[in-house]
Amino acid sequence: MLAKYHIEYSVRLGRHVQPHHIKTDDPVACEDFLMEILDRGFHIQSIQHEGVKLSQVESDRMIKGAASLLAARRLCQSLKISPEEEKYRFGFSA
Repeated sequence: MLAKYHIEYSVRLGRHVQPHHIKTDDPVACEDFLMEILDRGFHIQSIQHEGVKLSQVESDRMIKGAASLLAARRLCQSLKISPEEEKYRFGFSA
């Protein structure tokens, strides 16, 4: 059975670029993994849904959601505030 989400990304190790991928059926896990990729500065090559590469608009929407979650997490950590307070003050939390 084909996984619903397939993310291809690469990691740079010195002069070498190492390709990787992750597959999941869970949209929340997909967004969490995108958040981790963004946090580490890895290169996102493509995002597929049910075997079809997402359009740039759809891909950008998923990446934007992951970036918002990452921003919310960092604000909560840095300011030592709850997700509820972060959402009220900054509006990033989903």
